[in-house]
Amino acid sequence: MNQQLAGYAPSPVAARMENHGHSMLKVAMASGQDLYARTGSMVAYEGFITYEPNPPAVRQVAQQWITGESTPVMRCSGDGLLYLADYGADVVVINLQNDALSVNGTNVLAFDAHLQWGVERVKGLAKFTGQGLFNVTISGTGWIALTSRGTPIVVDCGRGEDETYVDPDALVAWSPALKVKGKRSFKASSLIGRGSGEAYQMAFSGQGIVVVQPSEDSTDRLRVRG
Repeated sequence: MNQQLAGYAPSPVAARMENHGHSMLKVAMASGQDLYARTGSMVAYEGFITYEPNPPAVRQVAQQWITGESTPVMRCSGDGLLYLADYGADVVVINLQNDALSVNGTNVLAFDAHLQWGVERVKGLAKFTGQGLFNVTISGTGWIALTSRGTPIVVDCGRGEDETYVDPDALVAWSPALKVKGKRSFKASSLIGRGSGEAYQMAFSGQGIVVVQPSEDSTDRLRVRG
């Protein structure tokens, strides 16, 4: 039986964050290298690792995350290996190098605690969404793990002069340097999203990337009342 299961054993540690298959994240924990992770995402760990849900240091920053009633973040500390997952969603690992990423809050799985982060309103979109759109902006040098409902596509907006249009319910993350604006289109209502009537898209232009998941579940969007 051990031989039959050998192919599922974790590989030797090669980086701070790594994929184990498509739907699990492996994090090499060490003293002084704390991690913020989505509350409830821990599926297993080895070694001595402690967890602090809703830590005071992030309580104020994350007040607007999801509903404002609870902070879906825990601080992880210690030495060992930590395994995280989010209901079988694909996990995307990114190593920021003095860079930044704006992420849909429901797609954040984990990130290094030393990175700078905050919840920010996406400017210029309130009149389209009706209640505003909030994302988590993470910057610095370190590791981030995102989730995607299926294998995502990464679009390089700087490759051409045309704008890139995305269904907001399928949007995972984008480069903050990109210009963002909203667009309404009745003609595209049957092509974009699962609703009926008027279609609303987000248009991106400039130098940077957009990460899109193959899902238009509106419950995945991070919208709060402004």
